[in-house]
Amino acid sequence: MIDESGQTDALLAHWRELMQSNYGVPRIALVSGSGAEVVDAEGRKYTDFLGGIATNVLGHANPEIVAAVSTQIRQLGHVSNLYAHPKALSLAAKLRRLSGDDSARIFFCNSGAEANEAAFKLSRLTGRTKVIAMHGAFHGRTMGALALTGQPSKADPFRPLPTGVVHVPFGDLAAVAELIDDETAMVMVEPIQGEAGVVTPPPGYLVGLRELTMRFGVLLALDEVQSGMGRTGTWFAHQADGISPDIITMAKGLGGGLPLGAMLALGSASGFFQPGSHGSTFGGNPVACAAGLATIEVIERDGMLENNASLGKYLATELSHLNQVEEVRGRGLLIGIGFRTEIAYQVQLLLEERGFLSNAASAYTLRLAPPYVITEADIDRFVATLAEILKETTL
Repeated sequence: MIDESGQTDALLAHWRELMQSNYGVPRIALVSGSGAEVVDAEGRKYTDFLGGIATNVLGHANPEIVAAVSTQIRQLGHVSNLYAHPKALSLAAKLRRLSGDDSARIFFCNSGAEANEAAFKLSRLTGRTKVIAMHGAFHGRTMGALALTGQPSKADPFRPLPTGVVHVPFGDLAAVAELIDDETAMVMVEPIQGEAGVVTPPPGYLVGLRELTMRFGVLLALDEVQSGMGRTGTWFAHQADGISPDIITMAKGLGGGLPLGAMLALGSASGFFQPGSHGSTFGGNPVACAAGLATIEVIERDGMLENNASLGKYLATELSHLNQVEEVRGRGLLIGIGFRTEIAYQVQLLLEERGFLSNAASAYTLRLAPPYVITEADIDRFVATLAEILKETTL
């Protein structure tokens, strides 16, 4: 057994010995957390401005999630997809309501990649095989999701991938208009590209995609894995544009830290899957669904949508004043700090040394996706620390 009270060096030595090398070796071993704070194996505290990559939306050890999960695991832990249970049905009803479309039907899975795989399979049931996706997009690392992902560095080692996917520049409506036709099954897009560095499209882009896809009878699938669950100030980022897609995929924040994903199919697409079309042993697990229900209830009860919007504006404004910051992208609590030079990786390390977790999405961009329990005081401390780093350090 691994000594869970062991120090960082010992724990990371076990990592090197036991774990596959796909992640490399972490620098920090985290052992506990509460709210927006986590603690490493040395007892050092960090304010979490990454939130498990947009996943721990209510922070760590949230009491409502702990209570919901504890109650559920004592009642019913797992039933497979052969039987119904109330928690999955209640969560599906909540998601239908949040989507704003009474035709929505839900498929539960365990991750964003699985949700996007389900969307990919659903698109084949149109009888068409061509899919338009975006350069820079990230939809997951399973083979189908990887085919949709517009990042050659991730995809090239695993070719040949499933065929039929063509990529165009994100935000370029004319490029989609040039390729979309009667052979196209689906257009898939992130309302905000998270892994690419929190890249936002020009105004009217999603509306234009909706118009194009409707004109050609093509499914519009929106990957809301990072931008959903209220992170941008609306339940789904696309709702700020006033559109309704055919498919919504989500995960990350949906389970409040537990593995839970979903694909919502709307309108005629909601009837495409038939018995045997698709499945997931653990999808819609009662414990994960209990966590998802608790997460939504807390977000609604505490007015976190409005708070995310206002805190996001405050954070973006404060960051925009800093030296070496070229631009601040994103919406709500999904923020990309674009630096003038290639300093993001070094800034991430220096922030860790001073007690803040963040993510260098690229050499130029630092990504922030803090939990919704972050405070203005936390933001002030983060911005002040980042300002010191940018001022004091030769980067």
